[in-house]
Amino acid sequence: MSGLRIPGGLVRAFALLAAIGTSLGVGPAAQAQQDSAILFRNVRIFDGKNSALSAPSNVLVRNNKIEKISAAAITADAQVIEGGERVLMPGLIDAHWHTMLVRPTPTSAIAGDVGYNNLLAAAEATDTLMRGFTTVRDMGGPTFGLKRAIDEDLVAGPRIYPSGAVISITGGHGDFRQLSDLPRTIGGMLSRMEKIGGSMIADSPDEVRVRAREQLMQGASQVKLTAGGGVASPFSPIDVSTFTEPELRAAVEAATNWGTYVATHAYTSVAIQRSIAAGVRCIEHGHLMDDATARLMAEKGIWLSTQPFLDLTGASGLGPAEQEKLRQVVTGTDRVYALAKKYGLKTAFGTDILFSKALADRQGAMLASLTRWYTPAEALIMATSTNAELLTLSGLRNPYPGKLGVVEEGALADLLLVDGNPIDNIKLVEDPAKSFVVIMKGGKVHKNLLANETKR
Repeated sequence: MSGLRIPGGLVRAFALLAAIGTSLGVGPAAQAQQDSAILFRNVRIFDGKNSALSAPSNVLVRNNKIEKISAAAITADAQVIEGGERVLMPGLIDAHWHTMLVRPTPTSAIAGDVGYNNLLAAAEATDTLMRGFTTVRDMGGPTFGLKRAIDEDLVAGPRIYPSGAVISITGGHGDFRQLSDLPRTIGGMLSRMEKIGGSMIADSPDEVRVRAREQLMQGASQVKLTAGGGVASPFSPIDVSTFTEPELRAAVEAATNWGTYVATHAYTSVAIQRSIAAGVRCIEHGHLMDDATARLMAEKGIWLSTQPFLDLTGASGLGPAEQEKLRQVVTGTDRVYALAKKYGLKTAFGTDILFSKALADRQGAMLASLTRWYTPAEALIMATSTNAELLTLSGLRNPYPGKLGVVEEGALADLLLVDGNPIDNIKLVEDPAKSFVVIMKGGKVHKNLLANETKR
């Protein structure tokens, strides 16, 4: 031990303050919040798993969970929200989101003021929640602070399943250094993106292991690596395979030791197959895979987390080379969904929106676009209970234990009350300001357009 000694009186003072804080935490106000109850009366339920709506029902929420669902009247000392036979459904889940990278430009995300970027991300988090997305799986970025602020109710926003920094290789997707930054000194200075926790460069199994463990130490619920090239990175051709199998396996070993899993950014068959051989459990994107690779994913039970990229919207900020890469990805969208349906792949919905508030405002529209391949009910099930199933891969690293993505007794109370039937008209999710009249997360009402009809 060092020679540092804390005076006994100071220790006792800290103990007294802690005791006072504890006693305040269970005072009347806190107790009242803990005992809060809300009754949704006369609603039709889309439970997140079945395509048919329930008969008119009543749903009692107590604290942060759904306590009771009944067709018969529920008697409880609770705030009542009159549903008027509107549809009550689970909060939406985006399985591929970048909380810190939605609004800034690429330059400001890397070189901009960190404090401002955090405030920008907080504002976007609130807007994300108001679009009905009560949970996001963050697939790369310094999100740990924002997640904590949301969890502590300092900021209104969705639940965040954080990956922390994306782990990439020299020249891979996620390496935003300039050529003037080369050569890299092994064990030397970190780049700006590494310093702020956006991405980490790792060029050996040992380096990968360290970087993966660092993200887990900070609270990552899963680890994200880029196994192949990407669209936005300037020195990353989309056809390249980046990490070697031993490097990928090092991350898988680190994550497995923590009871969780690795997801890899991978478009091509080679990158996907190498990831699977290393033990990766979820492939992000997959737009350029072939039939044999899709069949392998099905045989191994590998998740596909993909996105309905249908046009070149947002490409204006990219250079010619990046626009061409995006064009290849968009061309592959029909194929990846066709293969997912052909082989019955476990498929998650996400949006992967970067650097554009305007595109973020279309988050619900991207969900609705799944009807190009799926029925509205299938699309909504994917964005609720199916995505929630993917989140359970985090095991004990799951930051929000409990059932998500469903309306059933005992589930976490993340709920949307919809003015209309989204199974008949999925375009309702494109206009959340009008369609979602009540938005609840964890039993707390964040929006209620029926406030005048709410009573006890």
